[in-house]
Amino acid sequence: MRNITGHFILPLLLTVLAIAACGKDDNGTPPVNPSFKGDFVSGAHSTSGIASIDSNATSLILTNFKTDSGPDLNIYLAASLSNVTADFVDLGDIKGRNGSYTYDLPAGKDYLHYKYVIVWCVDFDVNFGYAELIQQ
Repeated sequence: MRNITGHFILPLLLTVLAIAACGKDDNGTPPVNPSFKGDFVSGAHSTSGIASIDSNATSLILTNFKTDSGPDLNIYLAASLSNVTADFVDLGDIKGRNGSYTYDLPAGKDYLHYKYVIVWCVDFDVNFGYAELIQQ
């Protein structure tokens, strides 16, 4: 019995915990006093929700966010929609496609310059959808 516990139950438990940690990580409400905020619009794929930067400019919050699935989707902050990869900040892999998620922001970035939050398909250089951040 000890062998079954060690070989099957523990890995199963660790897998369940890992999947739960990758899921929704917010309660679905945007920050009370965001410094920047914008609504997602669809690009190449249906995308919706709200992007907000908290008042301390330390977190990007995606609220009621929804987009289609795709290969290698990342969240970018970009200076332009016409040439996204010329000047961007990669916040990493998308955390989920349906829910509310928080991303840590690097210090010292100018969000008047990096004013677009983009769901970017790295494999095919495709803009799934974006939000233009407006200073509040």
